[in-house]
Formats: sequence, C-alpha cells, structure tokens
Amino acid sequence: MLLEKARFICLDCEFTGLDLEQDRILEVAAIRFTLEKNLEEFETLCDPETPISEESIAIHHITPEMVKGKPKVGEILPTLLEFIGKDCVVGHGIGLDLEMLDKAAKRAHIPSNLSFQPTLDTLRLARLYGDSPNNSLGTLAAHFNASNPGAHRAKNDVEMNIEVFKHLIKRFKTVEQVRGALSKPIKMRFMPLGKHKGRPFSEIPLAYLQWAARMDFDQDLLFSIRLEIKKRKKGGGFSHATNPFAEL
Repeated sequence: MLLEKARFICLDCEFTGLDLEQDRILEVAAIRFTLEKNLEEFETLCDPETPISEESIAIHHITPEMVKGKPKVGEILPTLLEFIGKDCVVGHGIGLDLEMLDKAAKRAHIPSNLSFQPTLDTLRLARLYGDSPNNSLGTLAAHFNASNPGAHRAKNDVEMNIEVFKHLIKRFKTVEQVRGALSKPIKMRFMPLGKHKGRPFSEIPLAYLQWAARMDFDQDLLFSIRLEIKKRKKGGGFSHATNPFAEL
C-alpha cells in the first residue's frame, strides 16, 4: 500500500517503571492519522493500583494525586483495543508499550491480539536513518525541526512521534518497503548505552564488545556489536583494539 494512502495509529504509554511483571500503566495516548492529517485520538490517565516511584515521577511528572480516581487500565482497555483495531501501530520502541498493554489485558481477562499487531518502530527507523546525533524522540524532533510540545507525557510524545515518523519514511513509497527494511537487523553507527554511549563501534575496546555481545540486547545492537567484532578479527582493527596502550 502507498504510504500516502495508509492509515496508522501512533501510540505511547507512560509507566510506573519498566518491569513488565511488576510495573503498571499510568497513561495512554493514541492518535489515528494519515500522512496528510490526524483523524481521531484517545487519551487517558490510569490508576495503576500500585505506588509510583520518585524516579518515574521525575521523568513523566505524573503524581499519585493526578491518577487518584482515574479509571483502572482494565476499564479502558476494551475502548482502546477497539480504537486500535487492525491498523498499523507506530511508536518509539513500540514493542514495550504493546507488551505492557497485552499483559494488562491478560491480567484483566480481556481478549487481546496486540502481540500480532502490525507495527512500525520509529526507534529502529531512526537507526536505519543514521544521521541524528542520537535516537531519542526529543533529539530526533530537534534534528528534523519538528514541533516538540515536551517529552514524557503520552499525548505529547505521540504528537512529536507522528512528525518524526513522517520524516523517517520519506525515502520510502510503500508500507511494504518500510516493513522490508525493518525485517532485517540494522547496523547502528554509535553505541546507544553503557559507559561507551555515543561512541562509534570502531572506537570501543574489543574486550567490552565481547562482553556486550553476550548480553540480552535487542537484535540491532547485537548485530552491530558482532559485526564490529567480526571485522576486527578479519584484520580491520583487531590489533589496535587489543593493545592496552592504543588509546593512550
């Protein structure tokens, strides 16, 4: 399908934390849109029925007082799932949002097909694009000179993500082309986390790469790490990486 004729749902959730078993959903926002315009939206705060850590409040500024008396996630899920329907869901690291929602549906004994939902992840699209200083949503918005209403509230992130998505897919004509590009591991240019965050993979010590290659990272990061290790073992910088004096 041509991208200009396709319809999407952009979705974002805010959580009490990132533990899939222990943490809960605080806020959900979704906007149905085409590349031409936004069509309709869904937005609500949720009572998580669990404490909100100070660390989480510092990120999204959602306090216990704000969610007091709000609907529980099980009460809003039927409406949200109907809103999403079968449309392709766009989001930044969208897998986490959908997994949290799917687990909430299971706890509430609500039928859900979210694990089979077609998705387009703007975090992976940003890695494929490769020319932003980093791939956070706020940085991408600044890079593309897109509107930034302020990050880490669900609706703000959705609005910002829609604009970023439109820039990231400019090189494609069809939805199938985008999915095809995302169906393979993506070679990343910079380490996105840890003590070498922001450094090109070529500058990271081999011992660290070998350690990182054994971690439970996502497919793109592991692919990029292993590709760099393989390159060095073939002679593309192996001796430099193993020399303890090389960086002095």
